[in-house]
Amino acid sequence: MNRHFDAIIIGAGQAGPSLAGRLTQAGKSVALVERQLFGGTCVNTGCMPTKAMVASAYAIHTARRGTEYGMTTGPVSVDFARVMARKEKVRLDARSGVESWVKKMKNCTVLEGHARFESPTDIRVGEELISGEQVFLNVGGRAAIPDFPGINEVPYLTNSSIMEVAYLPRHLVIIGGSYIGLEFAQMFRRFGSDVTVVEKGPRLIAREDPDVSDAIRAILEKEKIHIRLNAECIRFAKHAEGVAAGVDCTSGAPEVIGSDVLLATGRRPNTDDLGLDKAGVKTDARGYIEVDDALRTSVPHIFAMGDCNGRGAFTHTSYNDFEIVAANLIDNDPRRVSDRIQTYALYIDPPLGRAGMTETEARKSGRKLLIGTRPMTRVGRAVEKGETLGFMKVLVDADTKEILGASILGTGGDEAIQSILDVMYAKRPYTTISRAMHIHPTVSELIPTVFGDLSPVT
Repeated sequence: MNRHFDAIIIGAGQAGPSLAGRLTQAGKSVALVERQLFGGTCVNTGCMPTKAMVASAYAIHTARRGTEYGMTTGPVSVDFARVMARKEKVRLDARSGVESWVKKMKNCTVLEGHARFESPTDIRVGEELISGEQVFLNVGGRAAIPDFPGINEVPYLTNSSIMEVAYLPRHLVIIGGSYIGLEFAQMFRRFGSDVTVVEKGPRLIAREDPDVSDAIRAILEKEKIHIRLNAECIRFAKHAEGVAAGVDCTSGAPEVIGSDVLLATGRRPNTDDLGLDKAGVKTDARGYIEVDDALRTSVPHIFAMGDCNGRGAFTHTSYNDFEIVAANLIDNDPRRVSDRIQTYALYIDPPLGRAGMTETEARKSGRKLLIGTRPMTRVGRAVEKGETLGFMKVLVDADTKEILGASILGTGGDEAIQSILDVMYAKRPYTTISRAMHIHPTVSELIPTVFGDLSPVT
C-alpha cells in the first residue's frame, strides 16, 4: 500500500532533520529517509571527526613546544589508536544524537533504505512505495575519484576511508592541495607521518589570494611537509614500499614513493542514483541539482538542500539552506540564497577565516578599493600565545565604505572573522568596526586597528 505524507525528506544530513522538526511542529506528516548514516558528511566523515583529529594534532604539537612555555617533560609520543578512538567517540555520539532525535520526533516516520523516484510524487524505499505533497532532497556528496592512469591498480584512501585507518601511514602522499588535503596533511605530519602534497596547479588553494596561498605554504613547509606544485600527468603504480605516484613537475623527482595515497581532489553530488529523470528534476553537467533562489528545483514541489545543489559545500551552507526553505514555506519570510555572504574556514593551524570577496575578486569588480593588512606578529594576543604566524587583510569599497571581504590567517582567525561578517550582514560601513572598542587582549581587538589604517589599492 502506498503511504502518503505531506512531506518526504531524503537524507539525514545537516538540513534534513532540522527541516523535519520545523515541518512536524507546523502539523505536517513527514517521512525522513536515510540509506546509511544519520548526520551526513559533517557528523560522519567531515567536520566533527576531522576537527577532533585536528584538536589532537594541535595538542600534540603544543606539547612538543612545551619548553617554549616553560614546561619540562620527556619525549612526546603519539598513541594513534587513542587519537582515532577519541575521534570515533565524537562522531558516534553526534550520529546517535541525530538518529535518536528524528526517531523520537512526533509525526515523523523514519525509513532506512535507498530512495529512488518512480514519478514526481512517488518514491520507492526498498519494497515500500511512498508519496508526498512536497519532496526535499538533502543527499549530500562524496569524494570525486579522477581517472588517473593506474588509479585502479593501487589502494587509495579518500576523506571517508581515511577515517577508518587503524595504523599511522609511514609516508602519506596527498593528491590535491586544497582545504581537505591540507588539513589532513598537517594533522598526519603532527601525528608522525612523512607527508607530501601533490597539487596540479601553480599554488595551493587556488581560490585564495596569492599572499594567503604563499603564507599557508610557508606554514606547512615549516613543519617539513613536502609540497609539489605544477604536477601534471599524475599517475600511479604499485611499489615494494607501497605506491609510486608519478608526477611531471617543473622541479623535483619525477616519482614520489609513499606507503599510502589520499585522494583529496574534490567532491561530487550523490544524485546519480535517485531516479531524478523520472521526477523531471534537472541537473547540471556535473550532476548538481539546479535550484532557484529559494532552493526550488525544476519541479515546483521538489527542493534541494546542501551539497547536492552546488550552492555551497559546507555544513553552514546546508543548514542555511534549511533556514531558507523553512522561512519561505512556513514563516512567510522570503529569504533567498543570494542574500548570504560567502564565508568559510580552513582548519590548519593557524586557521584561515574568510568572508566575502578575495582581493583578486574585488580588483576584478572594478571598484575603487581600500585595503588594510596587519601581520599576526603585531597582535598582542598572538604574541602572548606564541602563535604569531599569518596575517589579517580587509577590503573596503572606497566610495560606499562597504566591507567587501576579509581574510584572517592566524590564531583565532576562524572566530575573529565573525565580527566582520556580522557588520557585512548589517550592511553597515567599515567605520562601525573601526570605532568599536574591543576587549584586550584578544585577536579581535586588532580588527578596528586594521580598518582604521586603510590605504588605497593601486
